[in-house]
Amino acid sequence: MTLPRTPDEALEFLARLNPSVIKPGLERMFVALEALGHPQRRYCSLHVAGTNGKGSTCAFAATALRAAGHRVGLFTSPHLERVTERFQIDGSEISRELLGRRILEVLARYPQAADTPAPLTYFEFGTAVAFWHFAQEGVAVAVLETGLGGRLDATNTVAPLVTAITPISFDHMEYLGYTLGAIASEKAGILKRGVPVVVSRQEPEALANIARVADEVGAPMLLEGRDFTLEQAAGGALVYRGVKWSLDGLTLSLRGAHQRQNASMALAALEQLEARGLTVPTQAAKAGLASARWPGRLEEVSRQPIVLLDGAHNTGGVAVLLASLDELYPGRRIHAVFGVVADKDRAPMMRALFPRCASVHLTPLETPRSLAPERYLEEARALCADVRAHANLDDALASAQALAMEGDVVLCTGSLYLVGAARARFSTNLGAMQQRQ
Repeated sequence: MTLPRTPDEALEFLARLNPSVIKPGLERMFVALEALGHPQRRYCSLHVAGTNGKGSTCAFAATALRAAGHRVGLFTSPHLERVTERFQIDGSEISRELLGRRILEVLARYPQAADTPAPLTYFEFGTAVAFWHFAQEGVAVAVLETGLGGRLDATNTVAPLVTAITPISFDHMEYLGYTLGAIASEKAGILKRGVPVVVSRQEPEALANIARVADEVGAPMLLEGRDFTLEQAAGGALVYRGVKWSLDGLTLSLRGAHQRQNASMALAALEQLEARGLTVPTQAAKAGLASARWPGRLEEVSRQPIVLLDGAHNTGGVAVLLASLDELYPGRRIHAVFGVVADKDRAPMMRALFPRCASVHLTPLETPRSLAPERYLEEARALCADVRAHANLDDALASAQALAMEGDVVLCTGSLYLVGAARARFSTNLGAMQQRQ
C-alpha cells in the first residue's frame, strides 16, 4: 500500500478507483466514517432519493437554503465534466487542489482505503470525502443526492432532518429490482423513524411500497397532490400550497413543466426543514426557485442552430424530455445525437424518442461502458428513417448540425456521459450565452 503524498497524487488515486464498480452495502462506509469521527453528524442534512428529478430538486433546495443565510453543502452525482462538480459549498464547486488535500486528509485517517483491492468504491470514497469536506468547512446543512437506490447507498449513513423521494422509474434494475414496486422499496430505504419524507406523485405500485415502508419505520409522509401542490394559476403565475406555506407569484429558473414538480418537492422539503428548526424564510424559498442552476437539463448551449443538452437516460426521463420538447419547441424538427452505456435498457428510450426525430446520429461515449453504435444501428433504423452511426461525438455533432435547418433542434441525450462531453465542446459558446442573460 502506497499512500499518495501530494494533492495531485491524491486526485490520481481517486481517478484510479473505477466509477463503474458498484458494491451495495453500508458496512464499509460505517467503518470509514468511524475512522473519520463521523463527520456527517456535524451538520443537519436533507437526503433525496428517486430515479428522476433528484438533482434539480437538490439544486432548488440548496439555492434556497443559501438564500436563507445558511452555509450549504451540496453533494450530487454523477458529474458532467469535472469530478469537482460533485462537491459544492454555497454554490461553488471545490477546487482541484483542495479536493486533493481533502483526499489526503481522509487517507491519513483511514489509510485502509488505499489497500488492494480497495475496500471502498469510487462513489463510497467520494461520499466519505464529501462528508469530511463539509465538516471541515463548517456547513450548517448538507443537501445529499443518493447515487444508486437508497437503502444500501453510501449516502444512507446520515441521520437527516428530512428525506425526499422524487419520481420512480425503471433504472439500474439489476441492482434495484425489475418492478416499480421493488425499485421504490429500495429508494424508500432512506426513510427514518420520526423523520418526515416528502414524496412526489408516483405510479400506484411505487407509491404503495413507499407508503408501506413509511408506515413500517414510522416516517410521517407528505404526498404531492394531497399535502402540497405547485400549480400554474391564471395568467401563468405559479402558486404553491403546502402544510403551512402559501406562496404566490413563483418563477422557476429551470425549464420544462416537470420542473414544477421538482420545485414543489424542494418547497415541501424546505417547509419541513423549517418545521424542524432550520430557519427558511419564504422569500429565500422563492429566491431559490428563481435562481437555481442545474446544467445539462434542457440546457441550450448554442442557438445557430439550437443545440440542446438533456441528461435523460431512462424511460421516465425520456418521457419528460418529449413533453418538454412539445412545450418549449412545438413543431420543431429534432436531430438527435444519441449515445448509451452498454448496460442500459435502451429499447424503451429509443422507441419513444427516435420516431419523433428527423434524424438520429449514434455516437460512442467517452467511457469503457459505452455501447458501440454498430451494435444497435439496425434496431435504430427500424424506428427512424435517417439514422447514422459515427466514430466519435465530434462527427455526430457535425452531421446533426449540418442537417439542421433554421428552427430545427439538435438534441444531445441518452447518457450523462454524452451530455458532459458535449457541454465541454460548447463551453466557450455557453459562457458567452450566460453573460448575455
